[in-house]
Amino acid sequence: MWPLYAAGFTTAFGAHGIAANLGGFSDDAVTSLLVLGGLLALYDGAEVVLKPVFGTLADRIGAKPVLVGGLVAFAGASALYVIADSPGWLWAARLGQGAAASAFSPSASALVARLNPSAKRGRAFGSYGFHKSIGYTLGPLLGGLLVWAGGLRLLFVVLATLGAAVALWAAVTVPAAPPLPKQRQTVLDLARRLTDPVFLGPTAALAAATAALSVGVGFLPVTGAAAGLGTIATGAAVSVLAATAAFVQPAAGRALDNGRLTTGTGLATGLILTAAGLACAMLPGLAGVLSAAALIGAGTGLITPLGFAALAAGTPEERMGQTMGAAELGRELGDAGGPLLIAAVATVATLTYGYAALALLTALGAALAFARRPSRAPEGTAAAAPHPSPMPSSPTRTDPDAR
Repeated sequence: MWPLYAAGFTTAFGAHGIAANLGGFSDDAVTSLLVLGGLLALYDGAEVVLKPVFGTLADRIGAKPVLVGGLVAFAGASALYVIADSPGWLWAARLGQGAAASAFSPSASALVARLNPSAKRGRAFGSYGFHKSIGYTLGPLLGGLLVWAGGLRLLFVVLATLGAAVALWAAVTVPAAPPLPKQRQTVLDLARRLTDPVFLGPTAALAAATAALSVGVGFLPVTGAAAGLGTIATGAAVSVLAATAAFVQPAAGRALDNGRLTTGTGLATGLILTAAGLACAMLPGLAGVLSAAALIGAGTGLITPLGFAALAAGTPEERMGQTMGAAELGRELGDAGGPLLIAAVATVATLTYGYAALALLTALGAALAFARRPSRAPEGTAAAAPHPSPMPSSPTRTDPDAR
């Protein structure tokens, strides 16, 4: 599992480490806000388009080759800018990194699900989310130190080395998870599965959590500055948000596996905490900013492992990559949609009303989640659900749930 956790750290560290330092330390490449926005959008845009594609490819040829290939491509894209070191090649490197992350990120999620039985998936996804959150937290800080010490080129050197090292580690250590036999799926079958509440509910919760997290990271410093707080105080608030999200995830996963929490109750509770955090952001001063950060972090930390565990429990093993790729797409849309909603409302009214709008939408999602709660934990029934196609009979790789 450790190479998979390292892959999650790599994509998070690469995304935020560069994004946080493009504007301040690359005057030769970033000549305007429009250029900066384009460079930031390249990475996320590639993920929105390609994650479902690579998730489906992982089901077809196996998740491990797509994981290793994506990490190798990430290292190559990073090395491209190291070698060329020109503003034009920065665009190509950033696009290549986003495309590569689109391959190894959903593949890693699919392998987390396939290599763990249902009874341990909560803990596994909690640990995976923890390491990914650490990457998001350390990316701006360590990335800034590297850029300060040796320029943007040094950061790309570190990313190329990290991608290559994790690729080699995964190639040697991660067990093979060959593609499983599957029934032919039409476009209509895919549409039905992706609009089923079993998929749509957890994915919507993940999108809402990602939207709130993105809003917290991007707009809480603005709220703090408007209240007269300095950069140290607002930076500490963002750190509280990221650290809370990181440390809540493993605990939530353990609670799910131990039967102390169900996915339905956990997702609904996480949405309530997230909505409460967004409401606290409307309060003035340091107390409002810190309480918002802590509650948003706790809510998103609760939703993330439970959402992915619920998706894994409701997905046939042979379609795991496709489901994880589609769910990652939902998260990316939330990542972009949350800040856009806040900005649109704040432009017409104020930032306070923007927080209120997203809080109301999140609370509505919590109400729907509580209304649709099953009478028992869904993961208990999913493990016994028959798959539409037979599992392989190899003694070295069996269905984890069958174990």
